[in-house]
Amino acid sequence: MTWHWLALLGAGIFEVVGVVGFARVSRGRALAGGLLMTLGFGTALGFLALALRGIDLGIAYAVFTGIGTVCGTLLGMLYWGESRHPLRIAFTALIVLGVVGLKLLA
Repeated sequence: MTWHWLALLGAGIFEVVGVVGFARVSRGRALAGGLLMTLGFGTALGFLALALRGIDLGIAYAVFTGIGTVCGTLLGMLYWGESRHPLRIAFTALIVLGVVGLKLLA
């Protein structure tokens, strides 16, 4: 794995930090949420820019959003009581398969 892929992984993780910030803002914790959003999304975009130096845009963006989508879905189910319907889990697994497939083709 090259450093570009590590940067992309970091971008995806920090995107999730930003999304958690959104969740905090929506639950009345504006200051903490705003700080998390700024830190998370700002850092995520910085890492994404680094990743794009060695990974094609289409693949990098798909992996970046896939990480955010899957982690956001899992956090919602685990911490905020969102639906754990089997089809929701199955479709989330399809996203993971798609991301793995893109990594294999890169």
